[in-house]
Amino acid sequence: MEGEWCYRGRAITVGEVGFIRELILAHPHASRYELSRRLCEAWNWKQANGVPRDMVCRGLLLQLDRAGAIELPAVRRRPPNPLVLRCRPEPVVPDNRPVRGPLSEILPLEIEQVRQSEQEPLFNSLVEQYHYLRYQRPVGEHLKYLVRTRGQAIACLAFSSAPRHLASRDRFIGWDAAARRRNLHLIAYNTRFLILPWVQQAPHLASHILGRMARQVSRDWERFYAHPIHLLETFVDPERFAGTCYRAANWMVVGKTTGRGKDSNSDRPNRSLKLVLVLPLDRRFRELLSQ
Repeated sequence: MEGEWCYRGRAITVGEVGFIRELILAHPHASRYELSRRLCEAWNWKQANGVPRDMVCRGLLLQLDRAGAIELPAVRRRPPNPLVLRCRPEPVVPDNRPVRGPLSEILPLEIEQVRQSEQEPLFNSLVEQYHYLRYQRPVGEHLKYLVRTRGQAIACLAFSSAPRHLASRDRFIGWDAAARRRNLHLIAYNTRFLILPWVQQAPHLASHILGRMARQVSRDWERFYAHPIHLLETFVDPERFAGTCYRAANWMVVGKTTGRGKDSNSDRPNRSLKLVLVLPLDRRFRELLSQ
């Protein structure tokens, strides 16, 4: 409708834009940051864990300012861009004693969520050194896991917020666009799974780890972000891997990516097509994700 705006799936009405203008007029000395926090409070715009959606709100204010719908105060400071200044994780010298044998001799495993812990730099460094995609700083909600046997790290896994648009997954769930916007945060994307190279001849280890993660990740997500996870998803490059360990852990292939990437402006693939695999964590996942 003319006179309305849309940002990150939320329709912004003319009345709401008027409210923002009044908020700016009522606080003439407020910074952009302060205005964003006040607007989050006024609209009760929060994440599931109660944290204000400040960055999303600031993005909305900037979009309205650029469109001429509001006039924000001048920028007072420009913080350094963390993406420009970001350094690669420091290399570490790991405990790389060979690990081999049947699963029964490697068990028990310790699976530790290490985000915001003293072990997070070790996780980052191991992924940087040994995963073919290297380490990439996650965006949005995310958790990181180290897997150990007798204190020795043998695997790393990372989960993050799911991509907004994934046709094969969306068809598998059967939800509409509105339900996807409401409930996308209830899906976690397995961005990294690394069995470290000193693990040799350990049959069934990878699928066992994936099975353990399926029972653990939703509980950890709820502790961190105050909401559960009902579906896991990942991509597998068939030019490199067959996805055998995922299939053995009951993950299902539901289609392929388009090969265009989230920022592509073309209908032509610009990268290899990946298999899309999913794992429901609740029998009622379709109902829960479509509410």
